[in-house]
Amino acid sequence: MENINKFQSFIILIMVAIGIILGQVDLIQNYSEFVIMPALLIMLFLVFIQIPLKEIRNSLKNIKFTIVSILINFVWTPIVIFILGRSFLGNNPELLIGFIMLMVTPCTDWYLIFTGISKGNVALASSILPLNLVLQLLLLPVYIFIIGGTSIDINIISLAKGVVFSLLIPLIGSIICRKIIINKIGIEKFTEQLVYKCCDFQGYFLNIAIVAMFASQGKILMENLQVLVVLLGPILLFFIINFIVGRFVGRRIKLSYEDNVALNLTTLARNSPIALAISVATFPDRPLISLALIIGPLIELPILFIVSKILLKIRNSEKISESI
Repeated sequence: MENINKFQSFIILIMVAIGIILGQVDLIQNYSEFVIMPALLIMLFLVFIQIPLKEIRNSLKNIKFTIVSILINFVWTPIVIFILGRSFLGNNPELLIGFIMLMVTPCTDWYLIFTGISKGNVALASSILPLNLVLQLLLLPVYIFIIGGTSIDINIISLAKGVVFSLLIPLIGSIICRKIIINKIGIEKFTEQLVYKCCDFQGYFLNIAIVAMFASQGKILMENLQVLVVLLGPILLFFIINFIVGRFVGRRIKLSYEDNVALNLTTLARNSPIALAISVATFPDRPLISLALIIGPLIELPILFIVSKILLKIRNSEKISESI
C-alpha cells in the first residue's frame, strides 16, 4: 500500500498532466473514455478482495469505538456536508453532487497508512473498515438524493444501475475469488503475498483511469480551473470541523491516544475511488462531477499528512506531561 499510495497526491497531478497531453491527440481523446470504466472496475475488485467482510463482527468487539465512528461518519458528517455544500456550492449543482459523493464515503485504504504514521491503533482502524464499506455502499445513493437530489435531475433507475454495475459486480466477484484463492493457498499466503500486490495494483489502475478521464475530458478541466479553488474552502472546513469533533469525542469517551488516532483518521479520510466509479457509471454526461472527485484527493492527501504530524505532536506533548 505504501509504495504507490504514499505519494498518491503527487502522482495524481502527474497523471492529470499526462492525460491532458495525450488528449491533444484526437484518436486518443475519442477512445480514451472506453478505458475509464474497465480500469475502475478492476481497481475496485482489487480493493474489495483485500477486505474480509466476514470480519465485520470484529469491529463490534470495541462497541464504544464502533458506535462513535459510525455516528460521526454516517450521521454527523452528512449533516456537515449538507451545510457546507449548500453554503459554498449551492449555485453549482454538478460540483455539489461531486462534493457530496466524495465527502460522505469513509476511506477504505490509505487512512490506514496515516494511522500508522501517527502511531495509532492500525488493528482497530482495520476492524471498522468492512463495516464502513458496507454502510457507504448502502447509504451513498440515499445521501445523494437527500442532500443533492433537488440540485440536478437524478434518475433513480440510472443511479441504481450505476451502483450495481460499478460496485456490486466487482464486490461479488472479489468475494468469490477471495474464497477460492484462500481455499487453495491459505489465508497466511494470501495476506502476505497477494494483498500487498493488490494494494499496489489498485493504485496503478486508478491512475490509468485518471489518465483516460483527463485524456477524454481535459478540455473541460482547462475551462474550469476555478474548480480547485471553489472546492478548497468546503473541503478544508470539513477536515477542520471533523478533526476537532473527533478529538473532542475521543477525549470525552476516554479513548487512548492510539484509539483516538484511529477514530480521527477513519472519520477524516474519504473514499474518492468508490465515489468516482459510481459517478462515471451514473453521470457519464456530467464530467464536472467526476472532476470534483479527482480533484478532492489533491486537497485531501496533503491535509491528512499534516494531520498525522499534528497528532504526533499531540502524542509527544502527552508523553512529556505524563513524565512531569
